[in-house]
Amino acid sequence: MFSKHHEAGGHDSPPLDHDGRVGESSILALGDQKDQLHRGLKSRHIQFMALSGAIGTGLFIGSGSILATTGPASLFLAYICMILVVWVIMDCLAEMVTYLPLRGVTIPYLVGRFLDPSVAFTAGWNYWFAYAILIGAESTAAGIIVEYWKPPVNVALWIAIILAVELALNIFSVSYYGEAEFWFSSIKFITILGLIIVGIVIFFGGGPAQHGILGFSYWKAPLSAFKEFGAKGSLGQFLGFWYAFIQAAFAVLLSAELIAIAAGETVAPRRNIPKAARRFAWRLVLFYGCSSLIVGIVVPSDHKDLLGASDAGSSPFVIGIKNAGIPILNHIINACILTSAWSTGNSFVFSGSRVLYSLAKDGDAPRIFRTTNKQGVPWVAVVTTWSIGLLAFLNVSNSGVTVFNWLVNIIIGCGFISWIIICVTYLRFRRAMQYNGLLDTLPYRSYFQPYKTWISLIIVTLLTITKGFQIFLAGQWDTKSFVAAYITLPIMLAIYIGHKIWSRTPLYIPTKDIDVLTGKREMDELEAMDEPRIPKNWLEKAWYWVA
Repeated sequence: MFSKHHEAGGHDSPPLDHDGRVGESSILALGDQKDQLHRGLKSRHIQFMALSGAIGTGLFIGSGSILATTGPASLFLAYICMILVVWVIMDCLAEMVTYLPLRGVTIPYLVGRFLDPSVAFTAGWNYWFAYAILIGAESTAAGIIVEYWKPPVNVALWIAIILAVELALNIFSVSYYGEAEFWFSSIKFITILGLIIVGIVIFFGGGPAQHGILGFSYWKAPLSAFKEFGAKGSLGQFLGFWYAFIQAAFAVLLSAELIAIAAGETVAPRRNIPKAARRFAWRLVLFYGCSSLIVGIVVPSDHKDLLGASDAGSSPFVIGIKNAGIPILNHIINACILTSAWSTGNSFVFSGSRVLYSLAKDGDAPRIFRTTNKQGVPWVAVVTTWSIGLLAFLNVSNSGVTVFNWLVNIIIGCGFISWIIICVTYLRFRRAMQYNGLLDTLPYRSYFQPYKTWISLIIVTLLTITKGFQIFLAGQWDTKSFVAAYITLPIMLAIYIGHKIWSRTPLYIPTKDIDVLTGKREMDELEAMDEPRIPKNWLEKAWYWVA
């Protein structure tokens, strides 16, 4: 039977006292572990991790589905609005983990300390569930990408190869995973920067098959910048934007959280975490804002090969390059996008298995998931997490587009739940800091708080409730789509209620009892030991600003 512990990540996670609360001695032990000797991640490392996790099939493939359904303007505005939501989530996490960047700190740990152990327990399983389902989604997307070349074999073979390689890279040694992920991520960044440049060239009519400036031609009649969705007129255009807003979440889910999770292993966390948080937000604008704009420029929203417009579907970037008549490049980009899907699935096997291992280590999952091999890899957790990715084989009896959409809907539900929990946890943390007169001592304070968190909480709650609204439109009911859209809610509610009954903890931790002091002294001492880098020339000054 599961214990009353709530920590859900990190090998050095502190245990809880008998009442489900964080033990003071445990946190003091964390603070006294000579943290600086174990901190090897620099600002550029954690920014690379977060952006690499964000650049995946949500952008390369999912954007095509949104474009086909809602139009280019809805796609662009949806991504911009979603970036703003992620910016708020990032700031909430950055304030909390910059204040207490303890070794082993995780998001469920923060939730259990500032909000409620049962919610923290639920958050831990929610993250594992999301990572596991993401493996299947990325494998499905990889199958869709391979189908662009119309190979003479069943898509199941390609999915099997992709899943087998992901398992092999994760089960033998973490060094294999790390080396593969480094090269995969490098390809991602080169690809996205190249696509932005190519998009600008196509915009100005620089493709061999173009005969003039393309500009915003696909935003005008007979096409529409805002396509109607589910209704006529302005209402239909708004519903199109709202649908795009919901679907845009898939591209950025679980990316901001990576910076927070890395806080305990970061060099000079009170200096580097705020910098990483700010840079992350602006780079999301660059990569996602520019990319979503380019997608709507280079491809007409009624193109037959877009995901959602057909049973096959292709990346809108590949379609745009092919339409512009640029030879060979479409195949090169499709191959790069395939490695992106492979890479992202690979990282989700790693992340999900570590979450499950940590749950077991803290008594929140069966002990068998703590089993490791000679290389220290939690192979039972790896195999279990990876096995959920076998859902990708639903492609054999359904179209890749259908399966991809099912999995995306489930994942978006998990992501929205995690964002709601983060917002509420931050508001409780801020209230406790005010109660103790410590708000002005925060090492990092973001602008417009707590107002922007309240606004984001309301928006994300509305997105969660309405994420399957299209199913309820006249003639659109589909039981499978309904289950995919809302199955996450009853599952997580059942986990929460079950843990609450078992642990018998209060509904939430009262403000006066929230511990915002334990561990602070140790982190203040760590900050005092920090020696900021002093640039020796203008080149180093520029590099320090970027990285």
